[in-house]
Amino acid sequence: MAWKKVCRTNDVADQSGIKIKGPNPIAVFRLGDEFFATDDTCTHAKFSLSEGYIEGEEVVCALHEARFCLRTGKVLSPPAIVPLRTYPVRVEDEEVFVDVD
Repeated sequence: MAWKKVCRTNDVADQSGIKIKGPNPIAVFRLGDEFFATDDTCTHAKFSLSEGYIEGEEVVCALHEARFCLRTGKVLSPPAIVPLRTYPVRVEDEEVFVDVD
């Protein structure tokens, strides 16, 4: 496992996400006290999912409204057909870590 500190818990507002820049950008989303990490790029059209919005446990791409499950990455609504890659997340002392391995 390759745990990487990506942000602090207060960097991510509830019911939203932030983009973690890098060669393969990751989005970190917050639902209450839970944090989720996925690839940041929508699998339908190259658009940042952290710029989308949250409905329940879904992230909705703001470009064409494809929907993905934050827990599994499963596509829930077209036009996307390819699921998102998800990453394990842990929180320690108000810091969010993502296993990017």
